[in-house]
Amino acid sequence: QVQVVESGGGSVQSGGSLRLSCVTSGDAFNYPPDNYGVAWFRQVPGKEREFVAAIKWRNGESLVADSAADRFTISTNRFVQTTYLHINKIQPADTAVYSCGLNPRDWASLSRSPADYLFWGQGTQVSVFA
Repeated sequence: QVQVVESGGGSVQSGGSLRLSCVTSGDAFNYPPDNYGVAWFRQVPGKEREFVAAIKWRNGESLVADSAADRFTISTNRFVQTTYLHINKIQPADTAVYSCGLNPRDWASLSRSPADYLFWGQGTQVSVFA
């Protein structure tokens, strides 16, 4: 069984930086880790989950939402099965619960849709104050 655990959230002052971590473990029904695509989404109360960034473990190919491209970076360290989301120049509008989703299937392209990610963590709260 796959487990996904996010960490790194907290309260941070506007203009600062933050690094979120997503650790995956366990067997995804015989899907090899080479196939994994991992994505970060964020959500605020009353709104739908919003795509932030995604990355393929096999080759590091990444996709970042247009609204986040200048401040958000996604990276991965397969040796510790961890995917990171780096947020620079953080803003109050970045306040949200950030969740990590795993798609273990070998898809040709990364997806922006949360429905395509089969395993999820509980999320980590990021709160930005002015």
